[in-house]
Amino acid sequence: MTLTIFGVVVLTFMMLMYALERKGTGFILAFAIGCALSSSYGFLSGAWPFGCVEAIWTVIAIHRYWGTTHEVSNEQGPGVA
Repeated sequence: MTLTIFGVVVLTFMMLMYALERKGTGFILAFAIGCALSSSYGFLSGAWPFGCVEAIWTVIAIHRYWGTTHEVSNEQGPGVA
């Protein structure tokens, strides 16, 4: 029962962060964290294909976060912190 509640909570969090991604880069990072938690739920529940797919989505979300944060800093120009 505890594992089921964990799964519902992390999947709800992940989907909410996905819906809010356009509001800021922090939500992209939060989505990546949600994907990692969902991946752990998949492995813990024995649904390893789900765990693998969510692990891949974690990497994709981190890559998007990394690219988005560097785009913002590059738009400010050289020498601007």
